[in-house]
Order: sequence, then C-alpha cells, then structure tokens
Amino acid sequence: MEIPKKKVAFPIFGNYNLCIKYFVEQALGAEYILQPPMTKQTMEIGARYSPDSVCTPFKSSLGSMIDALEAGADTLIMTFGICRLGYYGELQGEILKSLGYEFDFINLSDYSTGKAKDYLKALHRINPKVPAARLARVSAESIRMLTCLDEIEGEYYKNCGFELQHGSYKKAWRRFLLSMETAENLHDIETAYRTAKREFASIPINKPSNPLRVGIVGEYFTAVDEFSNHNLEQKLTDMGVEVHRFMSVTNRNLRYHGKNLSAGIKEYCTYEMGPTSTANIWGAKYYASHGFDGMIHVKSAGCTPEIDIMPILQNINADYKIPVLYLTYDSQTSDTGLETRLEAFYDMIQMRKQEIV
Repeated sequence: MEIPKKKVAFPIFGNYNLCIKYFVEQALGAEYILQPPMTKQTMEIGARYSPDSVCTPFKSSLGSMIDALEAGADTLIMTFGICRLGYYGELQGEILKSLGYEFDFINLSDYSTGKAKDYLKALHRINPKVPAARLARVSAESIRMLTCLDEIEGEYYKNCGFELQHGSYKKAWRRFLLSMETAENLHDIETAYRTAKREFASIPINKPSNPLRVGIVGEYFTAVDEFSNHNLEQKLTDMGVEVHRFMSVTNRNLRYHGKNLSAGIKEYCTYEMGPTSTANIWGAKYYASHGFDGMIHVKSAGCTPEIDIMPILQNINADYKIPVLYLTYDSQTSDTGLETRLEAFYDMIQMRKQEIV
C-alpha cells in the first residue's frame, strides 16, 4: 500500500518559500502547499491568537500557518533562531492545536544541535527513505535558486524606478518568480535566471549618473518580507530611488559571516549583539562610507537586538553625516503614515543632495 505524500508548508518569508517548495518536492518527494500571499486578514487572524507582547513576525507567521492549514497542509515546518524566534515554534504549535487543527509539527528548534544527523531526523519525518545523495544534490540546487532570487531581486530594486515604460520590470520580475515556482531541476533554475537577466538588460531606462541611493538595514524578517514592511522598497523605487538592501539569506547566511563582518566595524562594535546586529552595523557603515544619500532602519515592534543597535547607527550618522530614517512596524501600522514619512525623508535627502552637488 502506497503511503500518501505529506502536504508540507512553511510560513511565508519573502520569496524564499519557492526554494523551500523546490527542496520539499524535489528532494523529499512530498507535496508543498504554497499558501496565498499574506493579507491584512492574515495579520488580523495571527494577532487575534497571539500574546499581545510578542514581536510582529510571530503574529504574521502564525496567521500564515493558519492560511496553510486551511489550504490543505498536514505538516508544518517552523525555523529556529537565536533571539525570541527560537521560542516561536513551541508556542505557535500549541496555539494551533488549541484551535483544533490536526497536523504534524516539525519545529527545527528541536533539532538545532549543529549536527547534520539531527537535521536529517527532521527531514526523515517527511520522508524516511530519501536517499542521501538526492538530499545533497537538491540542497545545492535549492541554494542556487536562493542566490538567483536574491540577485535578481536586488537588480530589480536598483533599476525599476527608472524604467521608461511603467511596469516593464515588474512584469519581467513576476515571470521570473513564476518560472522559479514551477522549476523542477537545475536546468529550469538556470534558464529562469538567464532569461530574467536578459529581460532586465533589454528594458529601456532613464537613470541619472548619480541617482538618489538609499540603503536598507534592519531586522531580518521585516527587512526582507514585503508584506511586513508594507512594500517599502517598491514605494521608494516609485519615487525614483535606487534601493539597496544588505539583509538577505545570501548575504547573512552564505556570503558574510561574523568574523569578516566584525573586522570592519571594530570602532563601533566589539561583541556580537544579536542575530543580525553585526550584519546591520556592517551594512550601515558600508552605505555611509560609500556615499549613499540616506539609510532606513526597519524593525518590528519590540525587537530587542535592533533596538540595541540604534545608538550605534546614530554614531555612524554623526561620523558620516548620513540621514537615517527609523521605521518600526506592528500589526497596526498603516500605509498612510508610512508614505507620509517616506515622502518627507525623500524630500530631505533630495534637497541635501542638491546642496552637496
């Protein structure tokens, strides 16, 4: 008798769920439930069942899990972390079960010993017979997909604000995401990547030689996830800004590590201050020392590590005279208030640039 495939889901986190989908389907042979994009209702449901004092990503990820269960998922995966994120899974699992949902919950915090054999135990709960060679191969392919996503997304936000025909970049970007969603092998991934690069290069733009450049740093989830930051990067590009965001899985987890980041910020930070603190301080110094016109620091309400680095960002601001906008998001944040602050920030850095030039 054939055992039915598990229907696996993970809370939405930017566009990275496409990589998780690829790994679950191609390595583990399970079905991945790609829940609908998060909406205001997702946040409201998550907030309704969350403790008031938890940080906002807890509420949005809980709501996203509920969306996945309602879409047919029978297995949920939750990641781990070295801040309060490490406690999310245990509490969220209990909340969902108290709501009457029946599912298998794989909380990666239970397996985060740093040993490969323990992570394998978590994967074997989805497919106990998966060959090790296939796991290794598809893991490498999933990482390649991840780096492609980060690179193409970075190029999108650097240039889409200067297109001559409105919407050209967004159409190419969405085609790229759809190709990644339907990819079944490395050839599909590489083809989608090359096609996106070619399409982006063919889009006519009118970009100044010295455009307004804004760098974004901040708390991992809120900086990366466009729903959580209310499409911050798109709002800036629509104003005609070249947007850079250092925080990504490629940079934070694959390319840069604590030692090589710490070496560049010794005058500001001696010790590791939290899960993304060193990376954000390094990114902030990079933007300031490379002539960026402004910097935006984003975080969810109550994110202690990001609160701790704000005095350091103020020191960087004082040393390099770079304007910094601090944005804090919670479940009540409105688009109107955000747009007002962004417009004021844009006017300020534009006038400042004209005076400097």
